[in-house]
Amino acid sequence: MTSVRTVLGDVAPERLGVCDAHDHLFFGSPLLPGQELRSVPAARAELAAFRAEGGGAVVQWTPYGLGRRAADLPPLSRETGVHIVAATGLHQDAHYDDATRAGLRGRPAEVFVAELTEGIGTSGVRAGLVKVAGGFHGLDAHARRTMAAAAEAHHATGAPIAVHLEAGTGALDVIDLLCGESGVPPHRVILGHLNRCPDGVVHRQAAASGCYLAFDGPSRAHHATDWRMPEAVRALVEAGFGDRLLLGGDTTTAAARSVEGGPGMPYLLRRVAPRLAVAVGEEAVRRILTENAGRAFGVSWT
Repeated sequence: MTSVRTVLGDVAPERLGVCDAHDHLFFGSPLLPGQELRSVPAARAELAAFRAEGGGAVVQWTPYGLGRRAADLPPLSRETGVHIVAATGLHQDAHYDDATRAGLRGRPAEVFVAELTEGIGTSGVRAGLVKVAGGFHGLDAHARRTMAAAAEAHHATGAPIAVHLEAGTGALDVIDLLCGESGVPPHRVILGHLNRCPDGVVHRQAAASGCYLAFDGPSRAHHATDWRMPEAVRALVEAGFGDRLLLGGDTTTAAARSVEGGPGMPYLLRRVAPRLAVAVGEEAVRRILTENAGRAFGVSWT
C-alpha cells in the first residue's frame, strides 16, 4: 500500500487533492541575496490563497541547507488545511557555503535516509522526497555524487527523487545515471523544469523512459519559453504520456509570491490550469493535478 509522506504524517495518495507538485514555502540561497523566502506569515498567506483556488497539497522541493524551516511546516499545514511534503537532498554546489558542505561530513546518503525516516534535524518532520540537481547540459562531479547518494537513499526507503534540470537541460543524462547506472526505477524519478527547454523529442524520450515530467513556472528568467508550455503538454498527452505529467509553481523568491504582487502559488490554478485545459481538456488537467501527483509521490515506504 502506498502513501505520501507529508509533514503531518503519511496519507493516502487520493487524499492529496489538487497538488502543486513543485514549489517553495521557504528558500534561501547566496545566489539570490535579498530574495529569501523566510516569512512565516507570508507563507501562511500564500498557502491560504492557494487553498482558496482549490489547492490541496504543496510539495516543497527545498533541500538540505537552504532554509527549509521544517519545524514551521506542520503548523502551517494544520492552519491552512493544505498538505505539505518536505524534501531532503542537495541542490547544485554553488548554492552552498563551506560550513554547510562540511555539515554533511561526506555522508549525504546517511543524512538523506535519516531525514526521510527519522526527521529533519530536531523537528521530527520526515521528508517525503529527495531533491537533487543537474547542471547545464551535463552533470558535474557534485551532481554525480549527490545523485548517487539520492539513489542509495531511494533503495533504502523507496523515496521518489525530484531533479532540478538547469534550464530544463540534461534530462537524458540524469536518466542514464539514476535509472541506468544506479538502478532507480524510472517511475520514482521526477524531472523538473522541462518547460524551460521545449525540446519535444527529448520530452518524449524522457516520458517514454517512465519518469515523471514536471512543468513548473512561470518565471521571469524563462518567460521566453512559458508560452510554449501548453503546446508541449498537448504533444505529450497526444503521444500517450498524459499520465507522466506534473504541474508546479516553483516560487523561489519573495517578489514572486502572490502576496507580494507576483504570480505565486495561486497562479497555477487561477491561470495555468485553465490555459492548459484549452489545449488538452479539463479532465486531462484534473488527472495531472491529482492522480498523477498521487502516484508520483505515493510510496510503499520501507
